[in-house]
Amino acid sequence: MVLSCSEYNWARYSMTLVDAIGRNGQEMVRDCLMTLSGFTGDLVLRLSVCISMLFIPMIATSQPPDMREAIISVERIWDRAGHNAFTDILSFRGTLYCCFREGTGHVPGLNGTIRVIASDDGQNWRSVAHMALGGVDLRDPKLSVAPDGRIMALMGGSVYDGNQRVSMAPRVAFSNTGGTEFSRPQPIFIDKRIRSDHDWLWRVTWHQGTGYGVIYQPRVEPQAVQLVATIDGIGYSYVTTFRLDGRPNETTLRFLPDDTMIALVRREEGDQRGMIGTSVPPYKEWTWAKLFRRLGGPNFIRLPDGSLLCGTRDYRQEDAYSTLLGFIDIRGQFEDLFRLPSGGDTSYPGFASHNGTLYVSYYSSHEGKSAIYLAKLRLAAFY
Repeated sequence: MVLSCSEYNWARYSMTLVDAIGRNGQEMVRDCLMTLSGFTGDLVLRLSVCISMLFIPMIATSQPPDMREAIISVERIWDRAGHNAFTDILSFRGTLYCCFREGTGHVPGLNGTIRVIASDDGQNWRSVAHMALGGVDLRDPKLSVAPDGRIMALMGGSVYDGNQRVSMAPRVAFSNTGGTEFSRPQPIFIDKRIRSDHDWLWRVTWHQGTGYGVIYQPRVEPQAVQLVATIDGIGYSYVTTFRLDGRPNETTLRFLPDDTMIALVRREEGDQRGMIGTSVPPYKEWTWAKLFRRLGGPNFIRLPDGSLLCGTRDYRQEDAYSTLLGFIDIRGQFEDLFRLPSGGDTSYPGFASHNGTLYVSYYSSHEGKSAIYLAKLRLAAFY
């Protein structure tokens, strides 16, 4: 099957078939399951395999032509905590690093911790770091390579009084030069002109020795999103404010070869559609367009041909969220490509390319509890 995923049982596997084929395939799957219901044991396995093979051409032809050969595999790579979520992935010196939050639930649950795992082949994973701070819920970790050649792990830090969040302050940790261990998370320092008691720096992207990120501030009215810059990953100076309505928050930044900055922004109110903006140095003035999608945990990567590949939560089926990949452009267009095997509590993808393979980390609860997944995609299939 094109959308392969380890340890699927037949019932969940059939639902992935339905999603891949489309809603018109529901009746066929239902009929097949009714047929299987009268059998047990090895016969069920043989029949399910035969039915799966029957559906392969339908799945392949339901995708855009260039996507049929894109997916190499999709595998669950970590599920040791009660709730594993909010991923990012990085290729560093030939090794893949994936980070995520471990906790008991989406929020608040017990205070979350940050796990970093590594793999030399994308198949076998080892734990490199497990970061925790007493009394602080750590979440949404993001990886980047700082100018000094170390891995930087950025994360949010929230303090709760029962179920009530009372403060938010980002933390940062750094690896050693070999990427084999990480420092204890420490607070970042935010320009006093914009600092509040609820600050969330969601991701930092480095460009020509400077790191840029967007801080969102849910307790500032109207909710503010502030563009900041850093040279060391610890101290952040104010650049400008994004004047957007709809309670903007999670933001990913990328750069074009001509130094144009692109911002992809999630919005929570109003029409909830994501925003995409562009700016040239010094990044004070911005041009914005609305996407034709609501975003959740948005990320995107610039491919070798210049196209922009986005990963996000797809909200269009209220009872069946999924992690969606699609092409975006600065005019606000969003072209669906395909949904990764996913459902329920899901999204927050990370992107890393290495040796012709695009690695996409994400989390999903479609197999039960929330776990970490890795999709391996043929990079050349996207352009």
